[in-house]
Amino acid sequence: MTGLIIPYSKINSYRKLYKDKKTVLVGGCFDLVHFGHLQYLKKAKETGEFLIVALESDDFIRKNKREVLIHNQQERAEVLSFLKIVDLVILLPYFSSDKEYSNMVKAINPEIIAVTEGDSQLENKKKQIETIGGRLKIVIPLLKKFSTRKIISKIE
Repeated sequence: MTGLIIPYSKINSYRKLYKDKKTVLVGGCFDLVHFGHLQYLKKAKETGEFLIVALESDDFIRKNKREVLIHNQQERAEVLSFLKIVDLVILLPYFSSDKEYSNMVKAINPEIIAVTEGDSQLENKKKQIETIGGRLKIVIPLLKKFSTRKIISKIE
């Protein structure tokens, strides 16, 4: 069975899937899923029962990461949904403010936000999860040798 893919606008209709489970939220782009991503998702899932991936939009990647995408958001979601550790993929619209991310955390209402060590949004995520009585958990160190950018540069 594959994980479910839903648009962010429908989150309230799907909360019943996980309301009685220890829910873990992770976020990211996951443009080229690599070993580092798999380790991160595996460790995140181990902290709870139901793993939700908030998947960034194509516009987010273009504006914040790099100009060229390898896979569009739907394709990235499908790859993630086939990983047995991922229970739900939420297709995010382009968020341009911390308030939008904070509202997302409130809407999803996870018990845990799982992050990698050195996450650039660590403080924001900590505030967001504490607002709803959850906790932030660093689940894995940053695996510097694995990055989408590095993979792309090696291919080029």
